[in-house]
Amino acid sequence: MAQTISFWHRLIQLIAPRACPVCGQRLTIGEEVVCARCNLHLPRTGFAADAYENVMAKRFWGRIPVERAAALFYYEAGSEVSRIIYDLKYHHHPEIGWEMGRLTAQEFARDGFFEGIDLIVPIPLAKRRERQRGYNQSLEIARGVAEWTHLPIGRKVVKRTRFEGSQTHQSMQGRMENVEGVFQCYPKAEIKDKHILLVDDIVTTGATIVSCANELRKGGATHFSVLSLGFAKS
Repeated sequence: MAQTISFWHRLIQLIAPRACPVCGQRLTIGEEVVCARCNLHLPRTGFAADAYENVMAKRFWGRIPVERAAALFYYEAGSEVSRIIYDLKYHHHPEIGWEMGRLTAQEFARDGFFEGIDLIVPIPLAKRRERQRGYNQSLEIARGVAEWTHLPIGRKVVKRTRFEGSQTHQSMQGRMENVEGVFQCYPKAEIKDKHILLVDDIVTTGATIVSCANELRKGGATHFSVLSLGFAKS
């Protein structure tokens, strides 16, 4: 099966070559989502090597029972690297989520990041937002992670009940208020005593993650880890 997928993937690359979202250069056969040069210079955080003591994990200390937290790269709006996220979210390239999720999982697994995790839960979008976009970018990332780790994805665990608009220009307090009470656990979600990996595209203040985790705690989840592609320093 893997060989068949590889064959068709290579054929598609030949027929409709893709460009690296960072530099815009054509991807060669064997390059998945970013070219080798941009991958080499990706501003990696290195958080997975110290997944509890890093600055991202500390944003969740005292807010949720976090075990580990790590992002693949540092995110800054308007930077070349931010084009990965823009293409994923706004230019209808869900495959970027899957490919970056797989790359992230492959690198994080070397540090034992996924040990003890029971279930992957992508941060859900409101139904209206997902219909507009055509997919949930966090779910696409989670699919890539799941393919590498073989961990199950919880699709009917938690839902987002409303969309309160972009949080890009809001303060930390504003972000927290904006996402308070927007998530709801499914009544039959089997998460009691589970260690859940929450997956999102970017972590900034952590308000969305905290709001979702607090709702999952009502359903019995006891421990959380967090994985994202990007981490915004401020």
